[in-house]
Amino acid sequence: MSDVVVLEDLSAEDIREAGRLVDAALAVDGRSPLSEQSRLLLRGGRREGVRHVLLRRDGVLVGYALLDGTDPIEAASAELVVHPDHRGRRYGRVLGEALLAESGHRLRVWAHGGHPAARHLAQALGMVLFRELRQLRRPLGGLRPGEPRLPEGVRLRTFEPGRDEEPWLALNAAAFAHHPEQGALTRRDLDARMDEPWFDPAGFFLAVRDRETTAGEGSTGGAADPEELLGFHWTKVHPAEALGEVYVLGVSPSAQHLGLGRALTAVGLEYLARRRGLAHAMLYVDADNTPALRLYEGLGFRTFEVDLMYRTES
Repeated sequence: MSDVVVLEDLSAEDIREAGRLVDAALAVDGRSPLSEQSRLLLRGGRREGVRHVLLRRDGVLVGYALLDGTDPIEAASAELVVHPDHRGRRYGRVLGEALLAESGHRLRVWAHGGHPAARHLAQALGMVLFRELRQLRRPLGGLRPGEPRLPEGVRLRTFEPGRDEEPWLALNAAAFAHHPEQGALTRRDLDARMDEPWFDPAGFFLAVRDRETTAGEGSTGGAADPEELLGFHWTKVHPAEALGEVYVLGVSPSAQHLGLGRALTAVGLEYLARRRGLAHAMLYVDADNTPALRLYEGLGFRTFEVDLMYRTES
């Protein structure tokens, strides 16, 4: 007998069970069924707008889904996974229908890797494809140190915990104002990432410029920040795969004309290659983000795999 339970807060045992299920799917499929954000939400405790769907068969957890309704504008997004030992029994359909009911039939669902089974499930649930996220990769050999150079007046430093959180969040929100996930990151989201074992501020690069001051400004130790944050390249290392990642790269809308995107990308790739000794790098980019695709393909990145998002038509 199977039953579905929807919870806003998971017990420690629920979290462990769901984690084991996700790990089992990863071992079989070769990639995680949950995004980083969903994994953090699974472990991060109760959060307004987030619900967990647990599907059990005779007391055993056979399916899990996370529904993220924290976006005040977009439809709720979701990810779901069925244990590899229990696939082919319509459990994905059960989880999908539960997500539709919980979201009021305003739903977006990720299918990581774009597997045919996910496409068939989306069609059965009456959902249509509307977003493609590409994973690009490139080898790190043959990099030219220091090219391209930062614009005149712009200097580079690394992220300083305790100092840069709020300025970075403000820049991130501006740089990704039209991005449904990245632009909505909160201080809680940032803190959760900084608490992860992989976080290393030495690989989190900031492009800054000294602010112009007039007579009297800055002489009294006021609250005005003497630096203007123009862009950033936050790198990440995946030790198990010996793979570096262009985790997030953003440029202030006011600095788009300076060529910072290419320069910051080169800085991070050089760090991953020479300081971390990695042979390959990856990144994610939306298929319809033509400027970013042009930038990354010009730097030698090529499509490795795709993630697809489906949504309800209503």
